[in-house]
Amino acid sequence: MSSINDPELYESLREDGASKEKAARISNAAANEGRSNVGKRGGRADDYEDRTVDELRDRAKELGLTNYSSLKKDELIKKLRNH
Repeated sequence: MSSINDPELYESLREDGASKEKAARISNAAANEGRSNVGKRGGRADDYEDRTVDELRDRAKELGLTNYSSLKKDELIKKLRNH
């Protein structure tokens, strides 16, 4: 975890269910720009539960994940959150 600039925030985000990639991206941005600045620019994404299986598979493909085509929706959501 030497590339994590705000380990405390990283761990908090991971505990809240953020993926390793997302937690690292947010914690490093917060360390570089300040937590309040990063929080203000945050967007809103649809919940995985509200997406179709095809949309979830598209997202898995965007992220470069593998072995997701035969997964059920709940398994696919878990894979996306834990990549």
